[in-house]
Order: sequence, then C-alpha cells, then structure tokens
Amino acid sequence: MTAPTTPTTLKILCIGDIVGGPGRGAVKRLLPALIDELGIDLVIANAENIAGGNGITADTAADLLALPIAVLTGGNHTWRFKEAAALLDRQRERIIRPYNFPPGTPGAGSAICTSAAGVEVAVLNLQGRVFMEPVPSPFEAAREAVAALRQRTPIIIVDLHAEATSEKRALGWYLDGQVSAVVGTHTHVQTADEEVLPGGTAYLTDLGMTGPYDSVIGTRKELVIERFLTLRPTRFAVAERDVRLCGALVEVEVATGRARAIERVCRRLS
Repeated sequence: MTAPTTPTTLKILCIGDIVGGPGRGAVKRLLPALIDELGIDLVIANAENIAGGNGITADTAADLLALPIAVLTGGNHTWRFKEAAALLDRQRERIIRPYNFPPGTPGAGSAICTSAAGVEVAVLNLQGRVFMEPVPSPFEAAREAVAALRQRTPIIIVDLHAEATSEKRALGWYLDGQVSAVVGTHTHVQTADEEVLPGGTAYLTDLGMTGPYDSVIGTRKELVIERFLTLRPTRFAVAERDVRLCGALVEVEVATGRARAIERVCRRLS
C-alpha cells in the first residue's frame, strides 16, 4: 500500500465568535458544505459566547466538538459559568483559553492538533489588554509560547481576543514571520483588512461574528437600545434573525508555515 503523500499546503478555516444557539446552529448546518466547497483541511473556532451568548458550558462545547472542528478558542467571557474551569482542564487538547492569563488558571493557552493528512498545527489563544482586563502582556506571552510551539511545528495560528485595532495590528507585525496567521476576535464585526504581511504571516483584525446579524453584535437590538437610553441594567438575550457564519480561510505552506493567502468568509443561513 502506498503511504499517503504529505500535502504542500493546508487550508485552515478560522471561525469568528460563535454566539449562542443561532451561531451553533449556523455552524452545524453550513460547515460541512463549506469544507467541501473550499477544500478546508482544518477548522478552528472561537467559542467564548456559545452558551446563551456569553460563556461556555460542557453541553454547548460538546455540540461543537461533535463537528469537524479541531480546536475551540476562548476569551474574556470563557469563565462566565462555573463549570468552565473543569471543562477546560478536561478538554485541554481541544478547548483552550487565553495563554496570558495568570499562573494557575485552569486549562491551557495553546494546543497542537493534526489535520486529516497528518500535519501538525499549533493554535495559540491570546487576550489583549487595551480596554479590557489588565492581563499580563500578550506580546511577552506570545514570544514565550511561539518559541516553544515552533519546536513542534512551523504552522501556528494565533487567535488574539482583543478590543483595540491598534493592539491587534501591532501584535500582527510583532509576530510576522514567526507564525502563520494572527486573526482577531471579540468585536463581532468582520474587518476588511486581510493581508499577508511581508514575513509570511496572514493577518485580519477581526474574523466577525457567527450568529444573528439582525442584532447589536448578537444581542436583541431593542434590549441594547433600552440599556443605552435608560443607563439601567437590562437582561440581554440572543437575537435570532439573519444568522451568518463568518471567519477567514488561510492557506499555509506545510514545510515553512508561511501563509500564501487569506480571504474573508461569510455565509448566510437560508
């Protein structure tokens, strides 16, 4: 029997913040056909908002891990539910949280997964600190983590969960030539600045939201408007209409880890 040939490139789909049941439903219905259409080899998805629009639970994680998704990444909302700590410890190889959280934080900040063709891909999750919690520096954490991950594979995908475009952009340049891609999550708004930087790192400020777009970043718009008008606490709920799957497709050279191309992806659930 002839041994399978190692591919020269990989196509990696990075899915932006999946919001609640509508977002999970969109991934279930759209991902299989999207894999065939685009020739996708590996899928990574941000899952910090999959449980009711804020947080992650064992049941909602299992919903997505049953699909062809290699790794789920997180962010500042990962810890909304108490069960998340134990979940991240149990599923360290498939569910990660930002690497630059303080020592002793449950779970892992990076993972190495394998494509169907046997190619190892590292996924690193980082959180920004501009307009967010004062976590340790993502720049210093990235330097430490990338050095270790490159001992295993040159293919490294970074999910930077951050608010400020400047911080995301700066980290993209900081890691240019050291990782395959730096893609942003958290703002739920897909940006149009995708490019491959000179050193071979694909970059996009934000992947966008996978969830209901007839909303304010996933939440029922009338509830958010009420909050702005009254300045009083309002119980938010996930919206339901105009559901889309958004992210980016990155093509990477297997031997070098350099990105060849990056393109935005957005599909509407009919």
